[in-house]
Amino acid sequence: MRRLLPQKLMIKALFTPANLFIALGCVATVSLTACSDNNQPSTSQSTPSNQAVTKTADKEPTKDSQPKSTAASQAPLKEITIAFATRRDTKDLQSKVDQVSSILSKEIGIPVKGVIGDETASVEALRANRANVAFVSGRAALKAEDLAGAKMYLAEVREDYSGGKTYKSVFVVPEDSSLKTLPDPQKNLEQLRGKRMAFTSRSSGSGFIFPVSELVGLKFVDGPDRLEQFFGKVTYGDGYSSALQAVLRDQADVAVVSEYALLPPWITAEEGKKLRVLHAVSNVPAHGISIDDSVPTDVREKLITAFLKLNEPANNELFRSMYNSTQLVKVDHETHLAPMRTAIQRAGLKP
Repeated sequence: MRRLLPQKLMIKALFTPANLFIALGCVATVSLTACSDNNQPSTSQSTPSNQAVTKTADKEPTKDSQPKSTAASQAPLKEITIAFATRRDTKDLQSKVDQVSSILSKEIGIPVKGVIGDETASVEALRANRANVAFVSGRAALKAEDLAGAKMYLAEVREDYSGGKTYKSVFVVPEDSSLKTLPDPQKNLEQLRGKRMAFTSRSSGSGFIFPVSELVGLKFVDGPDRLEQFFGKVTYGDGYSSALQAVLRDQADVAVVSEYALLPPWITAEEGKKLRVLHAVSNVPAHGISIDDSVPTDVREKLITAFLKLNEPANNELFRSMYNSTQLVKVDHETHLAPMRTAIQRAGLKP
């Protein structure tokens, strides 16, 4: 009995009310932790951001579904990467990009690396933290905002843009076409019913989005997949030149392009004389500089100031040779891109 007494006393001590309460609390904590691990992977087992970037085939990534790494967005920038858009009318672009990068680096005191790519690659680079800045079109800027939180702070101005930092989408017909330019947009575009239409491409702002938005707004079509209900034939080119050549070669009755595409190098001056504008849609926002939201405010302001240095005489010739831009101007992201956002929504498209 004396040997059993200490064991009984220990058991009794373990199951006092206070200790029983503590034990139940521990069981509950373990259960909650197990449930939490089933719903949310631990930090050590989560998918690295550079792997998540590649998983885009099944579902297009969004900023909410695949947020950027907090550590990456808060880490001090040791280098800034700028994605410059490719353009067919620019020669030796990489060499010019390197020179511009050098100018920017000296101004902000941080190494700047310039890379070249199409707009899809540039937006993806922003989303995946492989680029901090991108020179993109209005549509791509909206996509970059959606996926990466980037905003456009500067827009280009060109002499062949009728609105300075905006330009026109134009419906172009042969000079000797029987179609007449009428003051009423409804009656003007009604003439295109049953005609052969050549769009620049389905991704072009001025060569597809804005003209489709105009056609939807005037109730000629219901959306981008109903164009054949209005036109006799619809074709898509691989740029401004191919769409205009379709009209010049009598393969289409009308084409839609940017207003500046009626000049060299897109077509020759002689070919330009054989075409005329039937109808124009204004306020297509110019391309510009979008900066990722991971760039600290002070660095962003230095970048903007540095880009504006390209307007100065010492740098302006180099800047003009890149994209035929005369200068960069500050813009409000929402205001500048509002016409593009409206056109996309009305046309039934996505950024």
